[in-house]
Amino acid sequence: MKWLLVPVLLVLMGLVVYSLVRGIGAFLHSTRMDLEHDPASGPSPSQLKQNKMMFNRILFQGLAVLVVALLLAAGSSS
Repeated sequence: MKWLLVPVLLVLMGLVVYSLVRGIGAFLHSTRMDLEHDPASGPSPSQLKQNKMMFNRILFQGLAVLVVALLLAAGSSS
């Protein structure tokens, strides 16, 4: 079981980093556009992308924490 969970954990960690980098990229790209964007027209596409990337990062981090908990539980029962 441990040998299955370790690669899953590594993939989830990679997805966390990927989401974080894409979210930061969207944030850096949006600063100029957001200054010129009318707030009454709703969120800009860049803001929506930032929001999606942050949600993905939190989701992948939560799944990674769950996998770590499973690894700890499997390690303590051995």
